[in-house]
Amino acid sequence: MTFQRITAAITTAVAFAGLCLAQKPKSQKEVDALMAIQNAADAESRLAAIESLLTKFADTEFKVVVLEMATETARMKGDAEKTIIYGERVLAADANNIATMAVLAKLIAERTREFDLDKEDKLKQAEAYAKKVLELAPTAKKNNTMMSDEQWAERVKDASSQAHEALAAAAFVRKKNDVAIEEYKKALEVAPQPDPTTMIRLAIVYNADKKYDDAIAVLDKVIASSDNAQIKQVAAQEKVKAATAKAQQKK
Repeated sequence: MTFQRITAAITTAVAFAGLCLAQKPKSQKEVDALMAIQNAADAESRLAAIESLLTKFADTEFKVVVLEMATETARMKGDAEKTIIYGERVLAADANNIATMAVLAKLIAERTREFDLDKEDKLKQAEAYAKKVLELAPTAKKNNTMMSDEQWAERVKDASSQAHEALAAAAFVRKKNDVAIEEYKKALEVAPQPDPTTMIRLAIVYNADKKYDDAIAVLDKVIASSDNAQIKQVAAQEKVKAATAKAQQKK
């Protein structure tokens, strides 16, 4: 997960705590249920606490924010299926939630493979989410009063970046490398901070398109700027592929 998305997750948790103080739950039992979510020791405990709240207090005013937290918790846990399930529940309650739409668009697109029998259905769904994010983003209104305007602006940028990543991933599956390259570039341009993972994905498309110098240039930036050893290693491995392919091309 990128720095800005980790920050967004922390911001969500802090905002949630603020909401619990600001909106005055209807009863002490609801307060207790909310605090159980906030104080959960791990991802599974948090998800269980969220389900408990939603079961006991179906009309809670905190439904959207706790479902957003569940979506983020499942994503950080690496559980794609639960991320999609919770994300769809967010959208059922808040149809224009661009942050969640962006999460779903990117996740679905990146999990789709060339020979999946339902490839087109999944890619169309991812593209629909992504395009709606980009349509709504310029005028999107805060859905959390505890967020500052600056925090909301960062969230909108991150959602837009993820939407472009989703469109890039979908294009790459369809072997439309030129479209994928442009969408990854847009993702990096609008992101609050350049995501080294996105840069590596851009380099992979450059390599697939036999634009080895472009791939090497992007990967050199990742290697020079990232503090993450694993990211550096992946970038170095992809650079070797680019350099090897370039050398073979010259023969």
